[in-house]
Amino acid sequence: MASATLCYLSKLGSLMSRGQRINTYQRWKLSPFPLSSNMSSLIPFSSDFLFRQMFDPTSCTYTYLLADTESKEAILIDPVLEQVDRDASVVRDLNLSLKFVMNTHMHADHITGTGLLKKKIDGCKSLISEASGAQADIHVNPGEKIEFGRHQLEVRPTPGHTSGCVTYVCHEQGIAFTGDAVLIRGCGRTDFQEGDPATLYDSVHKQIFSLPENFKLYPAHDYKGLMVTTVKEEKTLNPRLTKPLEQFVEIMNNLNLPYPKKIDMALPANRMCGIQDEN
Repeated sequence: MASATLCYLSKLGSLMSRGQRINTYQRWKLSPFPLSSNMSSLIPFSSDFLFRQMFDPTSCTYTYLLADTESKEAILIDPVLEQVDRDASVVRDLNLSLKFVMNTHMHADHITGTGLLKKKIDGCKSLISEASGAQADIHVNPGEKIEFGRHQLEVRPTPGHTSGCVTYVCHEQGIAFTGDAVLIRGCGRTDFQEGDPATLYDSVHKQIFSLPENFKLYPAHDYKGLMVTTVKEEKTLNPRLTKPLEQFVEIMNNLNLPYPKKIDMALPANRMCGIQDEN
């Protein structure tokens, strides 16, 4: 299996710093806490909260499985088509009831596994933001809550990478799933899908950096083997988002990144959010 370090940084133009390197097989395990001088303040997961971080080495995409261990209700965030069998196997092995298969936004670098997972696992529904313009069983809007068992995620609007990006926040567990809005020491590109650097900057500072500094942030991608960061780390160490707005906009407008290789195939498929697999 190829290492995550072989993926091209140019896909989303993320700026990364040195950090802990891992092999792809290790990503099946619970993520370690990020390197931080304030480790003791991080919020531990409750005993009834299940968390798995899984990785697709081709697109360098993270998929997240969350569940209530008492009710067995589960959700899956940002599944990848080529990893559907893996994801379905984990759900079955853990005897979970998959309630929602959801995306942080309409991806351009891979095809979502949503539709195929719905065919493989009875009862689960697709979910995405209404602002994404993609089809799904359920559309969510800012401020709404997504419940699984006793746990819930808050939907926060974080447009800028695309017009329909959202961040899912689990306040009790002290975590947020940022999609491509915030990457580890970077951020998503803003030059397609109605992206806008000023909008992204505003979204991140108001909706993500406003969270408690000890909240852990889990991105949709990483290209250097990093798994998790914190609000505090990105507020102080992110080489783009710590800049003043004007500098950030200038940086983003001059990245000159190549056209995403899979965008012409991925966007039409992801606009249907996998529902076309049922027709």
